Amino acid sequence: MNINIPSLTKLPIDDCIEALKSALQNHNSAILVAPPGAGKTTRVPIALLNEPWMQTGTKDSKIIMLEPRRIAARSAAHYMASLLGEKVGQTIGYRVRMDSKTSSQTRIEVVTEGVFTRMILDDPELTGVAAILFDEYHERSLDADLGLALALDVQEAFRPDLRIMPMSATMDGSRVAQLFDNKQEAVPIIVSEGRAYPIKIRYENKTPNERTEEAMLRIIRKAHSEEAGSILCFLPGQSEILRLAKSLETILPTTTLITPLYGAMPPAQQDVAIKPAPKGRRKIVLATSIAQTSITIDGVRTVIDSGLARVPVYEPNTGITRLETQRAAKASIDQRAGRAGRTQEGVVYRIWHEGQTASLPDYERPEILEADLSSLVLDLAEWGVSDPKGLKWLDKPPATSWAEAVKLLTSISALDEKGVITQNGKKIRFMPLPPRLANMVLQADKQIEQASLLALLLTERGLGGNAVDLNHRIENAKRDKGPRAVKTKKLAKSISNKIGAINHTTGSPDTLSMGALLSFAYPDRIAKNMGKDPQGNSQFRMANGRRAMLDGSGPLASVDYIVAAEIQGKASMARILSAAEIEFDEIEALHSTRIKNIRKIQFDTQTKQFKARLIVSLNQLQLSSQPSKLMPEDKLADGLVTTLREQGFSLLNIDIDGKSEASNLRARLAFLHTQDHDNFPDVSDTALLASLEEWLLPFIQNAKGFADIKQSHLVDGLNHLVGYEQLTQLNKLAPKRFDIPTGSKITLRYKNDTVTLSVRVQELFGLKIHPSVMNGVVPITLELLSPAYRPIQTTMDLPRFWAGSWTDVKKEMKGRYPKHVWPDDPSNASPTARAKPRGT
Repeated sequence: MNINIPSLTKLPIDDCIEALKSALQNHNSAILVAPPGAGKTTRVPIALLNEPWMQTGTKDSKIIMLEPRRIAARSAAHYMASLLGEKVGQTIGYRVRMDSKTSSQTRIEVVTEGVFTRMILDDPELTGVAAILFDEYHERSLDADLGLALALDVQEAFRPDLRIMPMSATMDGSRVAQLFDNKQEAVPIIVSEGRAYPIKIRYENKTPNERTEEAMLRIIRKAHSEEAGSILCFLPGQSEILRLAKSLETILPTTTLITPLYGAMPPAQQDVAIKPAPKGRRKIVLATSIAQTSITIDGVRTVIDSGLARVPVYEPNTGITRLETQRAAKASIDQRAGRAGRTQEGVVYRIWHEGQTASLPDYERPEILEADLSSLVLDLAEWGVSDPKGLKWLDKPPATSWAEAVKLLTSISALDEKGVITQNGKKIRFMPLPPRLANMVLQADKQIEQASLLALLLTERGLGGNAVDLNHRIENAKRDKGPRAVKTKKLAKSISNKIGAINHTTGSPDTLSMGALLSFAYPDRIAKNMGKDPQGNSQFRMANGRRAMLDGSGPLASVDYIVAAEIQGKASMARILSAAEIEFDEIEALHSTRIKNIRKIQFDTQTKQFKARLIVSLNQLQLSSQPSKLMPEDKLADGLVTTLREQGFSLLNIDIDGKSEASNLRARLAFLHTQDHDNFPDVSDTALLASLEEWLLPFIQNAKGFADIKQSHLVDGLNHLVGYEQLTQLNKLAPKRFDIPTGSKITLRYKNDTVTLSVRVQELFGLKIHPSVMNGVVPITLELLSPAYRPIQTTMDLPRFWAGSWTDVKKEMKGRYPKHVWPDDPSNASPTARAKPRGT
């Protein structure tokens, strides 16, 4: 059935509508690039309603249009419905989290990107859907990237008739086009030129030492006095918005309405910010990035842009998400500027120097490269994909974040060890909550509704207040009679009913504390109070081994154990934003499979004795430690090795770095390692201490203390480390002693890459070739001694010494030691260790 579409005021997008229709008539995909204010969000879906491919037999198909935010989805649906002279929920409907308005008549359904992911996973054939439009795709949310990857998979596998079209004002169309597998010809890229109304850009740089809010206040006053109409201001976050609103209320006339606009606000309050100002009044909207795309704020002709955005950055190695205030990308500031030219000519004030614009990145960093991927991994597991390489991505999910998400999902039994979704994982996916929180609700047993409300408090910012203690927040939410709180409680009840239909008792206690419930979502963030730091903050160590802090004056600062839900900041300075107390007994009862009892034997350096302790740990968190008696069966050798590694070889009563047998062997091995590190091991302190279990532990199994470790243990251990094959080469390549011409064997001194022989010079008479090791490759450094064993010369070329310096040495030696033989030609003289016989 064709829809009667009335004549509408001309917008720039209208000039390319026919080209767009033609592209989608002849291809199953297209890309639309249209600047802010062109009208793509509200004109394109309506223009496609009566296309031939929208008819499937006798049944009309739907267009699904994705929006990155709930406010944008509701706003676009309401505006399109008004263009058709209808109420939302008829031809035009929407579906967002916690709210929907659709009917059997609905032909265009505006949905948030997360809702679409649910739709396509629940119905991979997308029954009754003719086209999917990805509005503002340049924002590259995680759900948008996943939605497009799945839609392309569906189109290629069994819905070649499905139309797919990414749309954006600032998208790199040619890069996106590479995702589409059109073997015959390239996917059409339709570009709309121009905007509805022209805008002027003015740069207002901050003065020295001027804060962003101060500059914003100054420029708002200026624009308020110089420009007509309402003003839209972009700030990085809620806190800046609320502070600025308070300042403006004291300096602007009461005829000016000041309306904040940010994600944590109830929908009704967001709608107030979007609606036109009451007759005879002006409006100043203080907004985050939520207002930069897909919504029209009536009456706005001035935009003031701080150029900043607050972006969540997830650290997979720590499991911590921190908010960073960053310079907005060019795509974002262009979108923001476009808000000024929607309904009339506009002006844009930018609070930075014009030259800085060129240095901004073209686009925001895609969320898929920054976010916690647990929901994406679970969704793909339901899709049957355990390796993201099987789908098409503009940017592939990072391997580190993917692995961390798999680890988390496995820990809450959502995936099995092979990465296949479990029954628990399917239940988790069934719920409109992130995996952690869904698992909490599933495990809550008789407290499902309480857990559902807690989960919603953690996903709906600002609901129940901002107290760190979640007990306070949930009590506030229960008392709150406002529309947002009422809707949240209804949704909690709805989730509770859903769980009742799919879940059975888990055997958990009838009544759990808030912290105990929370521990089902965040078992890795069960945390123990470690006391206060010098600044007065309470320090907590979590089960994942990380530390986080609380304000030392808060209600949770002195409790023994908490479960941290929200953590923000860098790993070394992470701050807990929300948490709840948990009792030790609850930890033991609910997480027994994660708790390990370990007897640890340690050497007490003060008493020189071993002591045993029974340590109870939850993953990397030590819950308790109690003294324990040593048992006859205790293997103290393990404790010896552990202590030796911690404190070094100085604990041994053996010379391991001097003239002992073990020391000599170690020095020779160290020398060989410098000459041939592929075949001879590293025997430095660092290497030996790291591998004690390999080379020393097997030989000291019966030792009860360090006094029991003998020289022979070290020699045997080092020989074992080298191995039989290399030991056969040891004496050949690096002999322990050198045979001198008198027949004596003198110990060689090895150090790093040098070998030294100290010998009385007379004992080398007759030696014509300089001695060496390593099959003649490394010459021995000869330290030549007098008959009294005092050094007289060092040489690495004995024949040259005999032929040269020997003459001077001989004269000196004759004077000092006249009873000894000092031949003119020592290379042909007989070696001796004695003086001349008497009478000669």
